[in-house]
Amino acid sequence: MSRINSNVPSLIAQRHLGVSQRALTKALERLSSGLKINRGADDPAGLIVSERLRSEIAVVKQAVDNSARAINVIATTEGALDEVQRLLTDIQSLLVEAANSGAFSDEETAANQLQIDNAIDSITRIANTTTFAGRKVINGELDYITSGISSTKLTDVSVLRAKFGSNPYVGVAIKVSQSAQQAQLGFAGTALGATGVTLDIRGPEGIITLTFPASATTAQMASSINTQTDATGVVATTSGSGASAGLRFNSKDYGSDAFVSVTEVGSTGVFTVKNRQGGIVNRGVGRDAKATVNGISATSDGLKLSFSSTLLGLEVILAEAYGNGTQGLTGTAGTTSFAVTDGGALFQLGPQVNTNLQENIGVRSMQANKLGNAVLGYLSDLRSGQRYEMRNGKFQEGSKIVSEVITQVAVLRGRLGAFERNTLETNIRQLQITAENLTSSESVIRDTDFAAETSELTRSQILVQAGNSILTIANAQSQNVLTLLGG
Repeated sequence: MSRINSNVPSLIAQRHLGVSQRALTKALERLSSGLKINRGADDPAGLIVSERLRSEIAVVKQAVDNSARAINVIATTEGALDEVQRLLTDIQSLLVEAANSGAFSDEETAANQLQIDNAIDSITRIANTTTFAGRKVINGELDYITSGISSTKLTDVSVLRAKFGSNPYVGVAIKVSQSAQQAQLGFAGTALGATGVTLDIRGPEGIITLTFPASATTAQMASSINTQTDATGVVATTSGSGASAGLRFNSKDYGSDAFVSVTEVGSTGVFTVKNRQGGIVNRGVGRDAKATVNGISATSDGLKLSFSSTLLGLEVILAEAYGNGTQGLTGTAGTTSFAVTDGGALFQLGPQVNTNLQENIGVRSMQANKLGNAVLGYLSDLRSGQRYEMRNGKFQEGSKIVSEVITQVAVLRGRLGAFERNTLETNIRQLQITAENLTSSESVIRDTDFAAETSELTRSQILVQAGNSILTIANAQSQNVLTLLGG
């Protein structure tokens, strides 16, 4: 049947040609853009998934940048702390040198004091001038702010880490269940025999040997022992009076590392010492306090408590009268509390903004009047006109302060180094792996497979060419009607 008003073969050819031309256009678009999905109509579900993946990739990369920037902050801080440590080492050397007073003139001592003053001023200057992007990092700006600390119970508080989350403050409740003790030995006798006694007295600082005549009283013995306290770390006191007079040996420090040893030389048997339990021994040791922080056991060293959890890290020194049980530890008497209200350096290390993906770390002030502690003293106490200046001759006290400050700075550097190595660097590596996998997933969904698209382009080109040829033939078929008319 032949018709000329409706050329159905031509319409069919046109439809297929249009399909082929659209496929050719899509292949050209994908090959030119490199993307399999250029608009929502290309793959609605794939577009939704790929856009979410793109968003995740962006925030993961930003988290990597955040961690890298945090490393730069840590590097800047540690560089300044390294210089502070060098100055502290110089101060320690100057103290030891000046203690050699027999070969050191007053003028040389004054020169050393001037160097110490300059070094302390330099430490404070470094604290006030070390900045990162305009923010000072070791002047106390990154330290924590506390409220409600009882000075009669806590001598020194150092907050190392605190996570506030959505809370305005972090509460800290310390409960001491066991008092700290000094090492102690007691001598309850009054007679030293016909020839007196010779004693080896040993403590954490060293050992001395003292000989006492038979006529020596306990008060005289205590006075002689105490003149050597710096060499032994042992303090002697008298106990009782008259027939019950005795002698008590205590370590200066508290804790299980403190000890007292009293041994009679020659073993005449006239000088026996006993521990707190009444046992006859020649060595006694101290005891560490036991305490909990927010219901979790803290590590103790004498009167010093250390605590670390995922939400809080701190170090405190108990006041002596509180930590040794003088104030009483029964009921609520052994409990004290305070709050961490603000401060610290908050680092956003994860791709989502929540507490689990943030780290908050404190950096104490490096100013001279903040370095040290209330028990030993502060670095500023070594300046001219202060209680431990060289002119006062208290070289041992000054040396102990500097040793404590050196330890504080070294521990801070170690803590920052551990944070950089174990938290920031591992976080970067983990996030980079995450970014790689997310990018790979997004690529599978959205990127063009050039091998497949090139084949599709070739196919579409051939179909378009064939369609044009077929359309020409279909349009020519209508002319065959003229043969029926005798044309």
